[in-house]
Amino acid sequence: MRVLRRLALTILMAALLVPLQRAIAQEKLPPLPKELPPYGPLVPFPTPNVQVTKLPNGLTVWRVARPGFPKVALTLAVRGGRAYDPKERPGLSDLLMAVMDQGTKTRTARQIAEAFEAAGGDLTSDLRPDALLSSVQVLSDKVDGALAVLADIAQNDTFPDDEVALAKADALQNLEAQEAEPSFLAQRALAKAIYGEHGYSVISPTAAAINGTTAEDLRAAYHRRFRPDQSLLIAVGDFDPDTLEAAIEKDFGGWTAPSGPRLPELPRPAENNRHAIFLVPRPGSVQTNLVLGAFGPRRGDPDYAATQVANAIYAGMFGSRLIRNIREDKGYTYSPGGAIQLRAQAGTLQTRAEVRNAVTGPSLNEIFYELNRMATTDPAADEVTKAQRYLVGTNAIFLQIQSAVSSQLGWLWVYGLPPEALGQESADIQKVTLADVAAAGRKYFPAARQTVVAVGEDKVVRDQLGVFGLPIEAVPK
Repeated sequence: MRVLRRLALTILMAALLVPLQRAIAQEKLPPLPKELPPYGPLVPFPTPNVQVTKLPNGLTVWRVARPGFPKVALTLAVRGGRAYDPKERPGLSDLLMAVMDQGTKTRTARQIAEAFEAAGGDLTSDLRPDALLSSVQVLSDKVDGALAVLADIAQNDTFPDDEVALAKADALQNLEAQEAEPSFLAQRALAKAIYGEHGYSVISPTAAAINGTTAEDLRAAYHRRFRPDQSLLIAVGDFDPDTLEAAIEKDFGGWTAPSGPRLPELPRPAENNRHAIFLVPRPGSVQTNLVLGAFGPRRGDPDYAATQVANAIYAGMFGSRLIRNIREDKGYTYSPGGAIQLRAQAGTLQTRAEVRNAVTGPSLNEIFYELNRMATTDPAADEVTKAQRYLVGTNAIFLQIQSAVSSQLGWLWVYGLPPEALGQESADIQKVTLADVAAAGRKYFPAARQTVVAVGEDKVVRDQLGVFGLPIEAVPK
């Protein structure tokens, strides 16, 4: 009875809140006072001084001294992520990352964890299609011990059978949980719809791949990927340069590459994504998850900074056009947004919005409207200024953290860019002109370039999106 009362109360509160939320969303905020002071000076993140060296075995080392705060962030970047997994084992990299700190020739999983803990940190991983990054942030006076453990993982992993079995069981449960999330289903479908048979279409393992992967498969993949001549070690923080250099040479100098060839560079994907709607049925869903994607610039392309500014104006910051439209003015959704998703060989512009069933069609209509407005009209000067300040300011705040600098340098290396690009990004954004933003809008934002994924009730999606005249299809296998 108590459960039924709580359920009835929840339904009643939801019914009362909907009109209130709509009223708040439709209420026009008063204009800001005209006598507000001008913006303060914008302080971008400065280009760090990166000392670049290479060990005789081919390992590249980037060191960034940032004295004052007694911690050091270490990152090991290794080429070879999900896009390099065998066709019959999609997502093998996820298992590789899950087990790689679970035992070496000289340390058990517990000893590895205790060693990092004693140094003041724990190992974290970032897996993407092109590469995998392993990072740890430790106290400055404990960096030698952390380096030794990181080097042991890079050179001596054993992938114990019992740990692999446990990781597989965890992976199956995690996949089951992910597949209950409409946002995950939407991203998985969009990757497949945009990239087709390219390796970038894989964002997670399948149950069949998890079940079929063996410890020997992981050992083989580890030996192909973890080699010094396709790896980068980064150290950022408060350290003595000579002492750190000696420790790196001691721990990583004996790492030797196998005799086989290095991993090949991935090909560029064909930029021929279809302007169609791909439906992922979710029976009983009370909302529709809309995700749109189209090819955009890569990280090193000349118009990347202009596209960053354009995207911030469109949907990439809280005061963006799309948020003011379908959140603030119309109350269709709570938190829509847009982002540039990067790969070494591709970039995509993506839009997401989780909307009520009743406004599925109107929401897509407004998204198309805002995309086409970016493509056909010049932005206002104050929009460009606000977007530039937002991007430069948030970047400067984010990069105050040692580990953020370390990981971002790792991804620059993966994308084939020098370390100087970390500081150059803010400078490039500040140089963007109104004409540059308008050109990026015309090139990348037309609605006709978009692939649309809709996760929701089949009848709702077909009835409300069928009027757009686009094919509504199942996601490609």
